[in-house]
Amino acid sequence: MPLTAITREVSASINDCELSFHAREPIDLGRAIAQHKAYQNCLAESGARVVSLPAEPKLPDAVFVEDPAVVMDEIAVISIMGAPSRRPEASSVTEALSRYRPIKFLTAPATLDGGDVLRIDRTVFVGLSRRTNREGVAQLSELLRPYEYRVDPVKMRGCLHLKSACSYLGNHTALVNRSWIGEQDLQEFELLNVAEDEPGAANALLLNGVVIMPASFPKTRVRLEKCGLRVRTIDVSELQKAEAGVTCCSLIFNDEGVTRRGAEFWKEK
Repeated sequence: MPLTAITREVSASINDCELSFHAREPIDLGRAIAQHKAYQNCLAESGARVVSLPAEPKLPDAVFVEDPAVVMDEIAVISIMGAPSRRPEASSVTEALSRYRPIKFLTAPATLDGGDVLRIDRTVFVGLSRRTNREGVAQLSELLRPYEYRVDPVKMRGCLHLKSACSYLGNHTALVNRSWIGEQDLQEFELLNVAEDEPGAANALLLNGVVIMPASFPKTRVRLEKCGLRVRTIDVSELQKAEAGVTCCSLIFNDEGVTRRGAEFWKEK
């Protein structure tokens, strides 16, 4: 099924990004832009149609376009991000997604970052983090219930988002950092551990049968390949200084067919 990937260009103010767990390091803007372009090319070469939004000069974190929204087959949910400085990012993302999905909104006091949301089939796992609270989980559950999704909260510790600690690899298997996640919440899956000295390696992107992951985690890559997985690595070292992974720079969703069904549902309601 055709896929669309919404991305956003790197802001010139990215050095002013929010940080929760990493020490601040200077980010080379030119290299960050080049790495982001290579990331977009990787998505396109993997079969996604890339839609690039213009940079937001006054919003340092806006390149991390996954966080303002959760996109399902039937609707898109616009979140209230946990960092108040990031909330203006939602406006342009809402406009972009309205071309593809009916739009729903979370309301205060809910907070939720898209990076805390991991969908596996009809189950939606949501990390309870510094950025996502229980009210955010509850409201997302209510909005998705009519479409028969199950929303399960996941306990976390020591990392920014759920997808920092866990990614789905297909075939009922998840890549995890067990020190950052309540593994009992994922007990129905086979869990594949990251290398001990590569704690950030649990963030990976499965796209059309290929696992995309940062080049900075070679030991974990070997583990995936030994399990028979196809892996492609990309250099995102400058973006990683802003606590980025390979999932947070895109919103990827089914395009043709699913979009039409969503539009028909919207008209019927």
